[in-house]
Amino acid sequence: MAVLSGLEPQAVFHFFEALCAIPHGSGNTKAVSDWCAAFARARGLEYHQDALHNIILIKEAAPGYEGAEPVVLQGHLDMVCEKEPGCSKDLDREGLDLEVDGDFIAARGTTLGGDDGIAAAMCLALLDAGDIPHPRLEVVLTVDEEVGMLGAAALDVSPLRGRTLINLDSEAEGVFTVSCAGGNRTRCLLPVRREPFGGSGLRVTAGGLAGGHSGTEIHRGRANASMLLGRALRAAGRAAQVRLVRAAGGGKDNAIPTESWAQIVTSDPAAVRRALEDLEGELRREYRTADPGLFLKAEDCPAGETPMDAESTRRAVCMLTCLPNGVQAMSGEIPGLVQTSLNLGILETAEEALSACFSVRSALGSQKEALKDRLACLMEELGGTVEYSGDYPAWEYREESPLRERMVQVFREQYGREPRIEAIHAGVECGLLAGKLPGLDCVSIGPDLLEIHTPRERMSIPSVQRVWAFLLEVLKRSK
Repeated sequence: MAVLSGLEPQAVFHFFEALCAIPHGSGNTKAVSDWCAAFARARGLEYHQDALHNIILIKEAAPGYEGAEPVVLQGHLDMVCEKEPGCSKDLDREGLDLEVDGDFIAARGTTLGGDDGIAAAMCLALLDAGDIPHPRLEVVLTVDEEVGMLGAAALDVSPLRGRTLINLDSEAEGVFTVSCAGGNRTRCLLPVRREPFGGSGLRVTAGGLAGGHSGTEIHRGRANASMLLGRALRAAGRAAQVRLVRAAGGGKDNAIPTESWAQIVTSDPAAVRRALEDLEGELRREYRTADPGLFLKAEDCPAGETPMDAESTRRAVCMLTCLPNGVQAMSGEIPGLVQTSLNLGILETAEEALSACFSVRSALGSQKEALKDRLACLMEELGGTVEYSGDYPAWEYREESPLRERMVQVFREQYGREPRIEAIHAGVECGLLAGKLPGLDCVSIGPDLLEIHTPRERMSIPSVQRVWAFLLEVLKRSK
């Protein structure tokens, strides 16, 4: 029996559960896109699917709405795949294990993918229904949003007639997002050389952290495991001779890493352990509120492969110590809004290089470029390089917005209060789509999703119900 079968609205949760049964992490979206295409064919709907697996599904207007302007509904098919330590699920091959806990839906041991599976579920429920009043619906489901909005960047928008767009990729009910930061993915590469070194092998781990979304939660003061690892390696190097073998942490550039580790070879493992015990105490004091579960440990492990030489180790530790991370500037116009930030999301080691991949964000193009230059200058001094990808523009606030006015009016009537109109320090595909569709009027909404991009992600059932009712009324009045 389906886990969500008793929940209302039945159609929305039916399609959400069906989607969750299909692996759909970023870069692994062909199966879920083909599923959407099969959905369209079974219902005789017009659809357009591209080589990247973006898909556009179109349903003509309901009776009485033939003269109304089309409405574009938009979300993304990919999810961030994160697991709890010890979880054995293969998210590339297996669906999610959904569970209902009171008013919330979660997935056992993994992220839920409510960001943004709920958008796809609502869109498919609308396309499947035969009794919902609506203008022509143009549903855009992109791919690889979580790794730089690559799908939206490549999307061919020629099938779209609409210039009114409701994006369903927000995570707080009652918040209308009307502007967002731009950003890019910056990868810092440090070449390394290796040579034998006699000593004892240790595995150093920084973990127990809360993590979170690198845009919407970057201001919460949570620790980045890979940055803590840099401090740990620096402390170890002060206590004894150390050679780095490899370092790794994080799985997504837009998720704050919860655990990172390094394999080292040292001349004095006891001295290193003492240094790390002292540092752990300091870190626990620093992060006692934001990350009460923080730990730092050193465990014996075989030396394994040949370690980096002394100079490569020195440069690698300098890189992990000096790379900027976290909030860089706050907005001068909007109190409490982060203006510019970056997150070291993925740390990897190959035979000949150490790689650190950042999500860079800013509402100001000039500050984004300045931050890219800062990373480039540091890497040049260390003998490394930088690579840029997935650049996307900021989404600027629109003074005149008939869509926003309509949505505000419906919200007042249904909720008995005013919605919050906000800018967000995170990437939203509206910016890219506005560049492709001149004159686009768009607003981003969504139900309450808690702790997205972590295995603690939860979606509020009552919130989904209210947002669904709200969306139906907005469409009903769209003529």
